Amino acid sequence: MSLVDGNDLIEAGWLPGPRFPEMLAAARGFEERGVADKQYILKLLARDFEKAAPKLTPRDSPTPHAEAIEATCEADEENIAAVRRHMRQLLRTPVIEAGAVMPDACPAGAGEATIPVGGAIAVKNAILPAAHSADICCSMYATVFRCGETTAAMLDALTASTRFGFGGRKHEDRHFHPVLEESVWSNKFLHGLEEHAAMHLADQGDGNHFAYLGKLRVNRAFTESLGAAGHESVAKPLHDAAGTALDDTDGATFYTLVTHHGSRGLGAQVYKRGHQAAIRETARVAQGIPKAAAWLDTTTDLGQEYWDALQYVGRWTRANHQSIHARFLERAGAKRVADFGNEHNFVWQRGGDTFLHGKGATPAWRDAEGRPLLGLIPLNMAAPILVTLGRDNEEFLSFAPHGAGRNFSRTAILRQFRRDNGDLDEKRVAAAVDAATRGLDIRWYYGKPDLTESPLGYKSAAQVREQIERFALADIVAEVTPLGCLMAGDSGPAPWMRRKEELTPKQKRQIEHRADRRRQRQKMRGWDDSDEA
Repeated sequence: MSLVDGNDLIEAGWLPGPRFPEMLAAARGFEERGVADKQYILKLLARDFEKAAPKLTPRDSPTPHAEAIEATCEADEENIAAVRRHMRQLLRTPVIEAGAVMPDACPAGAGEATIPVGGAIAVKNAILPAAHSADICCSMYATVFRCGETTAAMLDALTASTRFGFGGRKHEDRHFHPVLEESVWSNKFLHGLEEHAAMHLADQGDGNHFAYLGKLRVNRAFTESLGAAGHESVAKPLHDAAGTALDDTDGATFYTLVTHHGSRGLGAQVYKRGHQAAIRETARVAQGIPKAAAWLDTTTDLGQEYWDALQYVGRWTRANHQSIHARFLERAGAKRVADFGNEHNFVWQRGGDTFLHGKGATPAWRDAEGRPLLGLIPLNMAAPILVTLGRDNEEFLSFAPHGAGRNFSRTAILRQFRRDNGDLDEKRVAAAVDAATRGLDIRWYYGKPDLTESPLGYKSAAQVREQIERFALADIVAEVTPLGCLMAGDSGPAPWMRRKEELTPKQKRQIEHRADRRRQRQKMRGWDDSDEA
């Protein structure tokens, strides 16, 4: 173990920053030459490295970024222009080395340097909390299974197994998982969050999170592709379950549950703490950096502690998926065949000092064992979910899209279905959703459909799929075709926004007028409201 670490450098008067790796390497060099006194090593470092280093500032021009996206209509062009503005702002940050934009890209807010959905960045020795956002480790998970129940009965079991909406599970309805017993709570970014971790297990939240029931066709080409890619833990059980049907033209078909959600209140609190710490730490070493670009130096103990907290949030989120799936399988009387999943809102360390950040971007590189990553890319509730193997295309930082993305904000979509008085025409909404999902069993946890989460709210699934293939982001090796889907639906305003009395028509017009003015101001900055991945 080295005598000198990042904390020693800070205590000796240096500001944390990009020089730290070089300084620590120099310290190790002194040790290798026989210097065994920490204070003397620090004295030698002071000779070679000035302590009063000038503060970092934004680059004069942004680091270039690659775009795996192409406009096919006017709405695409406006959307991509807004994405470019935000990426260029973000890529002036001195610790960011490269960026990429995926086919599902769309702005995630109007703030300066806010990474768009479908955005990815490569960062040297630093983590930008705002670049993974509050929904840390938003991710996908699939379980392939056998079941003798009808689609309706399986969706009934699914509804009873998961939870959507505000808050978390009540004490009498909580689910246990060993992840809750890990010894992580002394970490300053996790301290005191045990209740958040417990109340949100088997809980999916709202927005674009879903539980999707479909069918997966397993043929010999699919299992051989998985086996050749090194994913024997998935390929073998599918091969064994399919048996002689693998030799049939259509192969064997299995039911598949796919869930999409993040880390709920646990991740939101970790993000809040991490972003506040990043803003403070960045102010010590840099000036003129937008809050959305603030970072934590991973060569310091604080940066490492945040990294450790992220790893726990990742384990917790996978446990959350597994909890929902286990509850469902038990209720439906189903038998698991295989399972797998991937993250798309996270940070991954590659190449030693490089930290890849994806905001709604799916990892599509080769892992430490040389295996192309196995991924799931949903497009909308009425379209197949793509099963992919990463192409490790370094031009685009080896990412693929996380879904279909949007060309219009939620507010803009709903505006098309509002009456003159500002009220939402719920009959038109229901008819539009029914038309877009005909033949499928679509469930809304709160009863009312959410138009913005129907296929009408997203880009063309065919367009996104075509661009995945054209830009060589991933190989599509199978599809999960839809039978039904469960989402939160429209639960009304958050509890703290609810009024005891109904608004008058005049009040509604005033609210809508103020909202229009706000949207116009925001549109000048590139987007008219926030859309999280």
